[in-house]
Amino acid sequence: MASSPTPPPIRTVLAATLLLLVYLLPHNAAAAAAAAGAGASPAVNPFTAKAAFIRYWNRKVPNNRPHPAFFVAKLSPLPAADSASFPSALPDIHARLPALCTKAALLCPGPATTDAASLAASGPRGGGPFKGYSNANFSNYGTGGVAGADSFRNYSPDLNVAADSFRRYGRDSSGRADSFTSYEADGNVVTANFTSYAGGATGGSGSFAAYAAETNVPDSTFTNYDAGANGRGRSFASYSQEANHGENGFSGYGKDGNGVRETFSSYGNESNVLASAFANYGQSANGATDTFTGYGVEGNVPENTFRNYDAGGNAGVDTFKKYRDDANVGDDRFTSYAKGANGGAAEFESYGNSANPGSTTFKGYGEGTNPNHHIGFKEYAGENNTFKGYAKTGVSFKEYHNTSTGALTVSAEAAASMQHHEHLKWSPEPGKFFRERELVAGNRMPMPDIRDKMPPRAFLPRAIAARIPFEHRAVSEAFGFPLDTAMGKAVSSTVAECLRAPSKGETKRCATSAEDVVDFAVETLGDDIVVRSTASTAGSGGDVRLGTVMGVDGGRVTQSVSCHQSLFPYLVYYCHSVPKVRVYEADIMAADGSDADEKKINHGVAICHLDTSDWSPSHGAFVALGGKPGEVEVCHWIFEGDMTWTVAD
Repeated sequence: MASSPTPPPIRTVLAATLLLLVYLLPHNAAAAAAAAGAGASPAVNPFTAKAAFIRYWNRKVPNNRPHPAFFVAKLSPLPAADSASFPSALPDIHARLPALCTKAALLCPGPATTDAASLAASGPRGGGPFKGYSNANFSNYGTGGVAGADSFRNYSPDLNVAADSFRRYGRDSSGRADSFTSYEADGNVVTANFTSYAGGATGGSGSFAAYAAETNVPDSTFTNYDAGANGRGRSFASYSQEANHGENGFSGYGKDGNGVRETFSSYGNESNVLASAFANYGQSANGATDTFTGYGVEGNVPENTFRNYDAGGNAGVDTFKKYRDDANVGDDRFTSYAKGANGGAAEFESYGNSANPGSTTFKGYGEGTNPNHHIGFKEYAGENNTFKGYAKTGVSFKEYHNTSTGALTVSAEAAASMQHHEHLKWSPEPGKFFRERELVAGNRMPMPDIRDKMPPRAFLPRAIAARIPFEHRAVSEAFGFPLDTAMGKAVSSTVAECLRAPSKGETKRCATSAEDVVDFAVETLGDDIVVRSTASTAGSGGDVRLGTVMGVDGGRVTQSVSCHQSLFPYLVYYCHSVPKVRVYEADIMAADGSDADEKKINHGVAICHLDTSDWSPSHGAFVALGGKPGEVEVCHWIFEGDMTWTVAD
């Protein structure tokens, strides 16, 4: 009988293991360790997806440069076993949420803190205050309730992907009051559904105060809200203030209502690209009173649609006061507004004093067989206004001036107001854009808010990202985002932008993995490249002083690849080639420090675009800096979460 082979000595096994680890580790680990104090990434487990990507980076970019910690922090944290077992089929991916979301650092719908069954058990007389709830379903809550009050305070605050449903809430109730204070404030990608809310209710009141303030991508639906209601009052105060890229739908709001009073005060002020739709709002209502005061003030590109608003109504009164004042551009459409109404009154006072020209369309305004209405435009200003098919009687234009059709005579008070308005011209946040000459040591300058407003996520490894079709329905199915929610719409928008054909002279790619980012940078710039971003958000939103300033590549004109985050369940970057730029690194010091006691608080990266000839004349940079496309260079900081690649020095 043959004897079994002698096992190798334990020292041989250990040596072989060490050799394997050395092979698996990134070949520039020593350089990375030596540069640990300079923003390099710490050592990583060699068996993880993160380590696999670093090995890929080293093969594609063999310049032995340290890997920046900000980029490594975005890599997938999936352990090796989970990477190997990650499902391929979309239903299987969805079935393993939310465990996958936690392990892979993905953006997924949050868990509900309550459900419809537990709320229904409280009955119509149960009620607020509801404090600290998140992602709850209040459908059919309070139906048929009598008197009482519900209070939603600090509801769904500071959440990523909040989704709340108040469908058919308080329907057919009587004398019931509800208030939403600090609702979904500081949230990210929030969705609220108030469809058929308080339908057929009698009396009572509703208040939305500080609703969705400072949220990112709010999406609210008030379809058939207060429809058929009787004598009910509703106020929206500080609604969607300082919000970013949101949509609010008020279709069929107050339809067939009786004596419904709606007040929108400080709605959408200082927001960025907020769209609101008031389709069939107040249609066939009786004695409705709506007031829009301070609506869209200082907003950026607000878009509002009033289609069939107050059509067929009786004795409705609408007031638009200081609507869209000092806004940037913007677009309003009043189609078939108050058409066929009886005894309607609408007053536009100080409407449309936009800092930059917007557009307003009035089509079929006040038309119908009943001339018993009054529509007044007092101190109405603007350019690009169109009045098509509006009523020939009952419409008055007092101190109306349209600068696109020539100057009109106005009163002294109106002239003073216009002169004052010139000093209130909309401008981007201080420091968002600046000139190249400001990048000198010792210069004091405002630093914009460079904080990353996107929810935290990580890349998926390329092999896993490839299993999920880059199509909005497939992504929504895998991650459980309905297409009609804020996140579902964001996914659709990202996919559409990525599939868009490049503009003239543009080279772009949507990178769905870290490998894709590196590949695009190498294809564009070569394999001797580095990636940079501003080190932190220190100094953000205040004045800073610049310390040492150094031009990348000796300050020569160069080409870069800039990458910006897109809103998606996992990290997706929109990367594009940026020709004719200069890139700078600058030590950022506390503004209040003396020369003898300077304190470095940050290390910034700035990029200066030298060719702006193809930029829009209405671009915020020219509003802030003056000049025209092609006349001036424009510089800005690289914000947190974004990055720029250049050829290595």
